[in-house]
Amino acid sequence: MYNKNLEEKRKRLLRSKAYIKAYEDIEFLKEDEQRPIRLQLELLKPEQILHQHGIKHTVVCFGSARTFEKKEALERISQIEKMLKAKPGDRELREKLKTAKILLKSAKYYEEARKFAYLASKNYVSGTQKLTVVTGGGPGIMEAANRGAYEAGEKNIGLNITLPMEQGANPYISEEFCFRFHYFAIRKMHFVMRARALVVFPGGFGTMDELFEVLTLVQTGKKRKLPIILFGPEYWEKTINFKNMADWGYIAYDDTDIFKYASTAQEAWEIIENFYKEHPLD
Repeated sequence: MYNKNLEEKRKRLLRSKAYIKAYEDIEFLKEDEQRPIRLQLELLKPEQILHQHGIKHTVVCFGSARTFEKKEALERISQIEKMLKAKPGDRELREKLKTAKILLKSAKYYEEARKFAYLASKNYVSGTQKLTVVTGGGPGIMEAANRGAYEAGEKNIGLNITLPMEQGANPYISEEFCFRFHYFAIRKMHFVMRARALVVFPGGFGTMDELFEVLTLVQTGKKRKLPIILFGPEYWEKTINFKNMADWGYIAYDDTDIFKYASTAQEAWEIIENFYKEHPLD
């Protein structure tokens, strides 16, 4: 009887939470005290995979998740108009329709991002080096850039992130390079670590955050100089008054040379090509 009780206890011990190996204990790893470990794992996993596949140089495409292909943008307007006919007094629907019509103007950026990523994926810089397209992995401009690389028949990267309103990964990302992050900080590190060019299409808070991260790193010498291209001067020149920053003395006038403007995919690619004619990639 005594031995039977001990055997039962032994079985319970083997099933106990304490007996689970630390690296297999998901509940343990999710505790606040293990945040440093989770941060390190988010840094290491993509780093290891990209290194194994020989990904050294990337071109990063940022921009709004709310930018749609023209066909999709028109369909969204049509759907809202139909709903509004059934509920003509619905104030929220009227606001949605107004926003959808405004966003229709941005459809051109979707097409240009798609064209640019195609060009960047097909062509070489410094004669022999290719740039791998990387985006935030979601919809909008991110989808357009991944799509362009996909249509060029080249591998491309998506760095998705968990958000309250889950976006999910767009279908054009290469399966082995479709990463998902919890921490914005680590995700931004992976954007920057291999970046050899940055093309920023019109966007909101997230786009601004990512843009100014890189501008600051280059300005302070933490990141070597690279082509930073603001796509669509009609948007950027009205949205951010860089000259005013310099007029107030908060940045140097030379700091406005850190970036350039472009209006077409071809123009953006030529800026990158010309930069690396003077500063060849290793």
